[in-house]
Amino acid sequence: MKRLYLLLMLMALPALFCHGSGNEIKTTPLTTNAEAVKLYSYLYQQYGNKTISSVMAEWNWNHKVADQIYEAVGKYPAMNCYDFIHIFLPSGNGWINYSDITPVTEWTEAGGIVSLMWHFMVPKSETEKITSSGGGVTYKPGETTYRASNVLTEGTWENKWFYQEMEKVADVILKLQNQGIAAIWRPFHEAAGNATAKQQANWTKSWFWWGYDGAETYKKIWVAMYDYFKQKGITNLIWVWTTQNFNGNSAGYNQDTDWYPGDNYVDIIARDLYGYTADQNQQEFTEIQTAYPTKMVVLGECGIDESTNKIFANISDLWSKGAKWGWFMGWCGGALPSNEWWQDALNNENVITRDKVDTGISDINAIKKNTNSTRYSLSGMRVDTSYKGVVVENARKIVMK
Repeated sequence: MKRLYLLLMLMALPALFCHGSGNEIKTTPLTTNAEAVKLYSYLYQQYGNKTISSVMAEWNWNHKVADQIYEAVGKYPAMNCYDFIHIFLPSGNGWINYSDITPVTEWTEAGGIVSLMWHFMVPKSETEKITSSGGGVTYKPGETTYRASNVLTEGTWENKWFYQEMEKVADVILKLQNQGIAAIWRPFHEAAGNATAKQQANWTKSWFWWGYDGAETYKKIWVAMYDYFKQKGITNLIWVWTTQNFNGNSAGYNQDTDWYPGDNYVDIIARDLYGYTADQNQQEFTEIQTAYPTKMVVLGECGIDESTNKIFANISDLWSKGAKWGWFMGWCGGALPSNEWWQDALNNENVITRDKVDTGISDINAIKKNTNSTRYSLSGMRVDTSYKGVVVENARKIVMK
């Protein structure tokens, strides 16, 4: 009897951990879009085995920083992150054009993964004049009368701005979708800011407008974006939410789980860290994975802490400590890690660079036009031979160029 009891206990041990406990990491994303499913599956297959390298595109619509890294190291990061921070600018501003998706298609045609984020700028006041050079807007709540609590109230200027800017972004994402490009999507990041401090003061607030009016308002805004994109027919995104995770100090801060939009609206959990050691990374990674056991955990941003000049730990040291983030994204500008740091990262056997990316999207092929076949766009519309992008022809996907 004792042996039987011991055998039963041993058989039950796996259930005490992940398998069979309902805490397995999700194997599929929220969307059923074929390209997004394949991208998510690739991320899932690598998770815990390899980490995907990434870099921020100079807060902008290009891959210049990635090009600089290649010139210095001889390898490209696997993923490039583009920011819609300037989407508010009027057309014909002379220096940035989001409707031209060439900077993104150049990256994907070279084998890279696409990540998108949005520093969602708002006017400093309802009557503020926005200049073609980018003046008159901010994302800091202390610099604007724009309030998140008014965003979902019809008739308010906040509501009008929110939806007109989302439409601009949606139009660009739909262009990418029509080209068969799936993307990581990380909006409304770092929402809690300092708001979870146990000892409240005048500085314990969110540092972005989207979090300033509290967790409940923030979650409603997230869901509003999710629903709006769905209504627009956007299906090519992997949704990433960024936690503050005690702000690195569980003695001084509460966890920000109240700000989490929910499993029905989030695919992956991210954390942004600057100037952190390998040990600190390991602690953060473990805490976040414990808090969100069904989600992959990634390093949404990393780099030099510009306020202290502390460097960020080498990726090889992170990996050896057990901080096996699904990906890491080096920030740009003054926070951009050194060439030596990138040398360590991109030459590490556990790091995936652009030349090693294989998302398994093998059913998308460039072929010559066949004028006798009927073709449909990914949204189901019949198209003619002048159409450019991914189409369905004879039950298979092809790229028309």
